Amino acid sequence: MTSPTPLRPLGSTGPQVFPLGLGCMGMSALYDDADRGESLATVHAALDAGVTLLDTGDFYAMGHNELLVGEALRTAPPALRERALTSVKFGALRDPDGGWTGYDGRPAAVKNFAAYSLQRLGVDHIDVYRLARLDPDVPIEETVGAVAELVEAGHVRHIGLSEVGAETIRRAAATAPIADLQIEYSLISRGPEERILPTTRELGIGITAYGVLSRGLISGHFSRDRELSATDFRAHSPRFQGENLQHNLELVEALRTVAEGKGVSVAQTAIAWVLSRGQDIVPLIGARTRARLAEALGALDVRLDEADLAAIEKAVPPGAAAGDRYPEPQMAHLDSER
Repeated sequence: MTSPTPLRPLGSTGPQVFPLGLGCMGMSALYDDADRGESLATVHAALDAGVTLLDTGDFYAMGHNELLVGEALRTAPPALRERALTSVKFGALRDPDGGWTGYDGRPAAVKNFAAYSLQRLGVDHIDVYRLARLDPDVPIEETVGAVAELVEAGHVRHIGLSEVGAETIRRAAATAPIADLQIEYSLISRGPEERILPTTRELGIGITAYGVLSRGLISGHFSRDRELSATDFRAHSPRFQGENLQHNLELVEALRTVAEGKGVSVAQTAIAWVLSRGQDIVPLIGARTRARLAEALGALDVRLDEADLAAIEKAVPPGAAAGDRYPEPQMAHLDSER
């Protein structure tokens, strides 16, 4: 009989969670079309495997993703449904054509967004609630204060942050207890290591790391000749363009050599590397199928010793990626990059 997988804390004030979370965005938005039935089956399979944290956002396909997650929870066996914890981002504004029109962190808007999310998800509380991007017109203290009022009222359990820098983290934590910061962190996105990770660790704030496979770029499954639709985020992402893509895929091939030497996949190696960065880090896996989920879960069995870590660092050195992680207009909205 195998022993249960040890849980990881979402900071000093947040819940204990399975060491991998499921990022559900790709089941609704920003990538090629997903199969709804397979998406629901994947959520159920994740819960059955022990995964607890389901991450979504109210602006992912304008509510579609929350409705999908809500359906997955409603149709899951009761024992699995009770295990699930919801992590929700809010504040990104959309128009009817799917365009992005800014961010809204005003207290009244925060409570409005929460009311709609609770309805779409079909739950009586949200476990971790976070502003997707800092609203430059609203002090973070006001936004976090509004979420703290939702906590006091029982509609939210824990407060999270997303893509904010060290100064904003400190201001938020001085306002109310913060469970975790959600931020992109992977072998080719190591920006948080300089100032952000030291700050969260000083303050007892956990990390939920998204983009651990860089939207499939370092999964070992992406090829140079893959055609992307105009609505696929990667069709506009600098790291997937021209010479940048060629350079980045060469890094993947170097990583593949290390992975094959251990008898595991490239994706498992990349995920295992993020897992190795600390018990305070919970990688979010954007699996949209049960097959990709199973591969990702296999990373939990990968043990990286000092020689393995050195080989990975040699294959993919810090700062080796070509291209920014978002197009320039979106980079401008990242407080974490300032």
